[in-house]
Amino acid sequence: MEPLPPLWIDRRDAGRQLARRCRDLRGRESTVLIGLPRGGVAVAAAMAEELNLPVLPWAVRKLADPTWPELAIGAVAPGGVVLWADPRHEDPPMALEQRRALVGTQQQELARRQRHYGDPDPRSLQGLHLVVVDDGIATGLTARAALLSLRLLQPASLTLAVPVMDRQVLPDFERLVERLVVLALVRQLEAVGRWYEHFEQLDDAAVLRLLSRVSSVCPS
Repeated sequence: MEPLPPLWIDRRDAGRQLARRCRDLRGRESTVLIGLPRGGVAVAAAMAEELNLPVLPWAVRKLADPTWPELAIGAVAPGGVVLWADPRHEDPPMALEQRRALVGTQQQELARRQRHYGDPDPRSLQGLHLVVVDDGIATGLTARAALLSLRLLQPASLTLAVPVMDRQVLPDFERLVERLVVLALVRQLEAVGRWYEHFEQLDDAAVLRLLSRVSSVCPS
């Protein structure tokens, strides 16, 4: 039987439950938790406390439909990664110049967030075991863009750990990672926040406070 929401008190609760699933990673050498700002950092910080692993941020930006800002039509990530949703879902389709303008704007915001959050030098992640953490995946565009971006760095392995994921996008992620950890796989995941009793919006200051509480130094 498919689980019913909510399943977790908050992101901290979800992170602790994810950590129990990943207890084999506790203190593992050359392993880093990669929190996707903003919500993924909160989940990763809770995992870090249980697993004794460092947390690093990795900024990624949603590309939103200008006429419907809540609708994700793509994502950009470091390393020049640009990912688009199926254009058949756009009505009307976005013109090429509009796409270029949208990507340019979000790449500027991506660069700002990389500086603000203190994203690591990509070279420092080469050869490490990277565990990418988010607070939930519906369309999967931003998480997929992040994974594609991190794969360019030639890590030793890529793991994705999330509390909840839409069942429909599962195959997309199985092809991108060596290990996939999902607590709840559900149909038609419309709102990640429904699966939490408390799902407050996090601002940049909250992300920085979370990062300051956990080690952000890569293991040697």
